[in-house]
Amino acid sequence: MATNLKTIISGVKGFSVAGIHGGLKKNGAPDIALILADRDCVGAGVFTTNKAQAAPVVVSQDTLKKNASQLRAVMINTTSANAMTGLTGIENAKTVMRWVAEHAQIQPEQVLVMSTGVIGTQLPMPKLEQGIPALVEALGQDWVSTAKAIMTTDTRPKLFSLRVYTMDGDYTIAGISKGAGMIAPNMATMLGVIVTDAKLTQSQAEQALKATNATTFNRIVIDGDMSTNDTVFLLASGASGVLLKTPVDLEQFQNALEIVMKALAQAIVRDGEGVTKFITLHITGAPDTQTAHTIAHTIATSPLVKTAFFGGDANWGRMIAAAGRAGVAFNPETARLWITAGEELFEGDKGLLLFEGGLPTRYSEADASEIFNKESIHVSLDLGLGKTEATVWTCDLSNEYVAINADYRS
Repeated sequence: MATNLKTIISGVKGFSVAGIHGGLKKNGAPDIALILADRDCVGAGVFTTNKAQAAPVVVSQDTLKKNASQLRAVMINTTSANAMTGLTGIENAKTVMRWVAEHAQIQPEQVLVMSTGVIGTQLPMPKLEQGIPALVEALGQDWVSTAKAIMTTDTRPKLFSLRVYTMDGDYTIAGISKGAGMIAPNMATMLGVIVTDAKLTQSQAEQALKATNATTFNRIVIDGDMSTNDTVFLLASGASGVLLKTPVDLEQFQNALEIVMKALAQAIVRDGEGVTKFITLHITGAPDTQTAHTIAHTIATSPLVKTAFFGGDANWGRMIAAAGRAGVAFNPETARLWITAGEELFEGDKGLLLFEGGLPTRYSEADASEIFNKESIHVSLDLGLGKTEATVWTCDLSNEYVAINADYRS
């Protein structure tokens, strides 16, 4: 399998997109987006596990249960999360589906919806009613504007595209995402739409998305808070004519999908609210995946750990303490902790060893502080309890994060 990864999407067969200003944002920035297929698509979705689910999450889950093999569109609005809005919020989401269907000449049950913004506010229905016809009229291949139109506190659009070359032809996987705060596994305050012109069955789409989401969007942490609106959709148009006929074909697709979703997930962390450091937490030597992920997540969400990263303070004790309170198997006597600058490890070199055998090593404090002051930091924690590993991507916690979230609604 040959691949070609791009941050500019030139097009995916069978899909057109648009992102425009619909009057929702006061600054005139793009604020509504539409992805439309020219044929029926199979699709799948993964959603927040928060028990307080937004109306678009409830409505789209129902749409996927009833019509996952005849999907045509994804409509996204900003400024209002349409969460905790009662039956009115549900009806408004369904009305948006009808408006999109009417102007795109498809059926309402073929439309998936997403919303992002302030919780507890109803959708600005008059503005959406006026904006949707213009949105349909603007459909084309401007993926950058589409990615910009789903941003909230994001500072830049997030989009990636991968072309996959096979013996039977080539196909493309492309995606956009948004998210900068309220980010935690299962999933995050983030939205993502992945499209492909490969020909998938509904079962293949569902299995591929769920498996890949588990190792990408479910492995990022900014602040540990879980949103009401988290959603990722995968739509497959089949317009390339390339089928996934064998287990090898499916494995190639899944590997390519993981590249795209990992890039989008990491882009969310890099653009986190007030972020100054990108941190990779790699847990090894765990007895099982759950233990590895739980310890990584506990370290990643610790305010003390995150503020130490922000201050460039090599306070490794905060990471060991977080691992010890994670509620899973951990023994400081068998654990070892390394840090190094950068995102990836050189083969055979885990960096500067800070802790082993229940004690600090004789490392240089100056060397440790130098690493903690880098923009990208890789932390390796070997539990010494098994052979399983897991990786989580996270960031520091800065003064700017507090400032942004102190006046988010204004």
